[in-house]
Amino acid sequence: MTARKIFPVVLCGGTGSRLWPLSRAALPKQLLALVGEQTMLQTTISRLDGFGFENPLLICNNEQRFLVAEQVREVATPAAILLEPVARNTAAAVAVAALWIAARDPDALLLVLPSDHSVEPASAFRAACVTAAELATDGHLVTFGITPTGPETGYGYIVGGDPLRPDGTAFAISRFVEKPDIQGAETLLRAGGCYWNSGMFMFSATKVLEELEQHAPGVLAAAREALDHGIADLDFFRLDADAFCRAPALSFDVAVMEKTRTAAVAPARFEWSDVGSWQSLWEVSEKDAKGNVLRGDVFTDGVSGSYIRAERRFVAVLGLEDVVVVETPDAVLVARHDVSQDVRKVVAFLEQHKRAEHQFHRRVYRPWGWYEEMDSGSRFMVKRIMVKPGAAISLQLHHHRAEHWVVVNGTARIRRGEEEFTLSENQSTYIPLGEVHRLENPGKIPLHIIEVQSGGYLAEDDIVRFDDRYGRGQTTLEPSK
Repeated sequence: MTARKIFPVVLCGGTGSRLWPLSRAALPKQLLALVGEQTMLQTTISRLDGFGFENPLLICNNEQRFLVAEQVREVATPAAILLEPVARNTAAAVAVAALWIAARDPDALLLVLPSDHSVEPASAFRAACVTAAELATDGHLVTFGITPTGPETGYGYIVGGDPLRPDGTAFAISRFVEKPDIQGAETLLRAGGCYWNSGMFMFSATKVLEELEQHAPGVLAAAREALDHGIADLDFFRLDADAFCRAPALSFDVAVMEKTRTAAVAPARFEWSDVGSWQSLWEVSEKDAKGNVLRGDVFTDGVSGSYIRAERRFVAVLGLEDVVVVETPDAVLVARHDVSQDVRKVVAFLEQHKRAEHQFHRRVYRPWGWYEEMDSGSRFMVKRIMVKPGAAISLQLHHHRAEHWVVVNGTARIRRGEEEFTLSENQSTYIPLGEVHRLENPGKIPLHIIEVQSGGYLAEDDIVRFDDRYGRGQTTLEPSK
């Protein structure tokens, strides 16, 4: 591989709405273990191991920052984690990454990767990176092209032009084609020389900044100001919100790749999927003799070619073919494979009716652990709460509810008003309405408690936060802890 340093840039945005009800805004598909034991994000980073890359630079949103950081640190040490205040598509993210890397090494290359794709095997991925790095060193903006296996309408296409290498491993790009209809996809395949657009790129920091300056100066100016006025926050770097919001919301393809004269495509020799639907997840998953992918507590009889997943309850499916059945604690999806792309219609319905099932699971993860709603009714809510060893909720009070805490497992250190005391298993306490309080786990094992809330208003925005070791302010998007 080239002697230049290569910085992987992992883009962690996106909601993966087509994989609802498993993927949701607060816990999207890149943070889920869908194909193997690791999450999609962890698999993306683990794929880089041993290839001589620099530590990865991650770009994510504010709400998922702690989960991203925790998952990444289980497999690698990040170079930095940059926080986008709002989504502005991939052009702004690439611009920020290029500026950050160029300030440290102007000659370095960027390997831009989505965090939620399936790529196998890693050795073939490395071979494609070698070719891409050589092209990028020569001044090309390189994208990885995937040889189509059929007339897929869910992907954009790249039409190759003149060969750039005699061995057929690189071509100039003739044109980009947005997601075509079925007739358009079939026409492209018959003509040959086309590839699926993988959304993975390689280029030098200096070169891509030159191209951004020429073709998307507004994006680059906003990204530069957002970095210049950003601030460090714990283990993260927050881009300036006002500046970043001024960046046009453009994809990197539209902003630069479709306009530059130095675009190149490196045909990949690996198996690839964006895992963008239940159909595609079924395709990349290991199947049984009847073509079924079964996860969880599942019973089938007379079922074939199906994806069935049970997260919490027992699921039985009888006499069906080519279906998707996904059970979660608060929602169930049943669909034919051929309409699984239409799951986004369900998400649109939930948004329109101001429901929460497209945003949160019953279990909501936070930097200190998680909480899970178990039951609720008029004037009460019951939650199960887990606090990690050494972690604590914020120092806070509620204006409209009181809370009862019962320790199920572990040791709890409680601050209630001016009091501070410790509770063990089977012990409990009461937090009156309006009382300042904090829950902390001083032990070495996870602390589990049952919380019973009572009052006239139990929404998550009933909180006044006085102190928080994780740097969270009071917002309606934060949980009550």
